[in-house]
Amino acid sequence: MVEPIEPPPAASSRIPIRQILPNLVTILSICAGVTGIRFAFEGRFELAVGLVLGAAFLDGIDGRIARLVNGQSRFGAEMDSLADIVNFGVAPALLLYAYTLHDVGSFGWICALLYISGCALRLARFNTMLDEPNKPAWKSAYFTGIPSPAGAGLALFPVYLGFTSNVALPDITPAAAAIYLVIVGVLMASHIPTYSGKTISIPLRREYVAPAVLVVVLYIGLLLSFFWETLTFSAIAYYATIPFSIRSYRAQKQRTSV
Repeated sequence: MVEPIEPPPAASSRIPIRQILPNLVTILSICAGVTGIRFAFEGRFELAVGLVLGAAFLDGIDGRIARLVNGQSRFGAEMDSLADIVNFGVAPALLLYAYTLHDVGSFGWICALLYISGCALRLARFNTMLDEPNKPAWKSAYFTGIPSPAGAGLALFPVYLGFTSNVALPDITPAAAAIYLVIVGVLMASHIPTYSGKTISIPLRREYVAPAVLVVVLYIGLLLSFFWETLTFSAIAYYATIPFSIRSYRAQKQRTSV
């Protein structure tokens, strides 16, 4: 009598908590972004902007948490990409549409769709570039195009201006806001090199540590006291860094090609 062949033992069905934790943070970011859409259509734009920016903050820490607890996984990377298109593509576009773009009807809606498409193209290219072989180490200090969390923050610039009261800044008309949103989408899908958050890991000289800490404390204080004004000038400051990132990228490329 032939004995039946036993099937190979199944893989363990237990998943370590360290792999679940980063995914929970990603889920929280999705909930924040989608709830921001709800508040936008209820006319509660201050909360909507806060939730979208909160989603950006959670997106910035989930990867770091994964590396800290050694919980990286392909599943987590795919979920993070899906969260990004919702939080930084769909949510800002719908928020801005509810805030002002609806005043120009179909033109505003088309511009919102173009922005979302630009965000989707940027994320798809980012995912394919992760598998790029023989990528020089210095390129990790730069993104190709504006990263999606920064793009979401820049897309909401017309809302910042609308709520700024302590500084006399002109409001953006609905048509101009729609065109501006498309420009942000194009910048996200472009090949313009921008500084990566990994540049934060560059070590500081000891004498610069205390001033750097004071600058961070000052920024947080300004954000708490003059929220909209600080966001407005933060967006302007980010745009100001782009020419420097382009020049730095070209200089790095020229040095490595010699």
